[in-house]
Amino acid sequence: MSTTRSNGSLYTHIENKIGTIEFGHPSSNSFPSELLERLSKAFDQLSRDISVQVIVLKSEGEKAFCAGASFDELVAISNLEEGKKFFSGFANVINAMRRCQKPIIGRIHGKAVGGGVGLASACDYCLATEAASIKLSELTIGIGPFVIEPAVSRKIGLAAFESLAWDGTQWKNAYWAKEKGLYAKVFENIKELDNEVDQFSEKLASYNPEAIKQMKKALWKGTDHWEELLLERAAISGELVLSEFTKKALNKFKN
Repeated sequence: MSTTRSNGSLYTHIENKIGTIEFGHPSSNSFPSELLERLSKAFDQLSRDISVQVIVLKSEGEKAFCAGASFDELVAISNLEEGKKFFSGFANVINAMRRCQKPIIGRIHGKAVGGGVGLASACDYCLATEAASIKLSELTIGIGPFVIEPAVSRKIGLAAFESLAWDGTQWKNAYWAKEKGLYAKVFENIKELDNEVDQFSEKLASYNPEAIKQMKKALWKGTDHWEELLLERAAISGELVLSEFTKKALNKFKN
């Protein structure tokens, strides 16, 4: 069941050392600023919670996993400060996932666009269904996937990122994403996906907590500069969203 709240919804649940974060929004689980801020805080809180050893990230419904940025907020951006602040929301989420001391398992049940691909890429391990196609459509509206690029390129490599970024109209299917390393496994349906998510998260939660913490730290080594880098990228996107090209493109989609 999906939320009808205009600012979206976010719930956390902790059971048997597994912390689950579930987000939702009526517009294909897209992200307004408020929801991005809440997601960042949720990761920070679960990272500090000693009762949690593994985090599962999921979204509501049975269709899209995440449609990226809130279209309504993109259209409403009127100055550089607003633009940078909005795109900084995604920067803050990715950095919170990067800093998190617990492994994050992504449950990707459906399509992911733009920032949704960034979220999946910032997870430590992703499980998906055959419906979980991906697309980076930012160039088609005059901006670019600048904020999420470091996370996506780290996960699937620069060449695969370029294949997505330059052709913003093309969907890549879940098996392509698995081949490139974004998804660890792909399942026929949500039931099979959930069974694997449950089994895998329970298995991880049984491991030595200190070993898990050190493993996460080792795998994200060399990314500390993302604190500044992603905010710099947010400023680029914030400026581009004010361009005449982007305003026309957004209005065309709106109409």
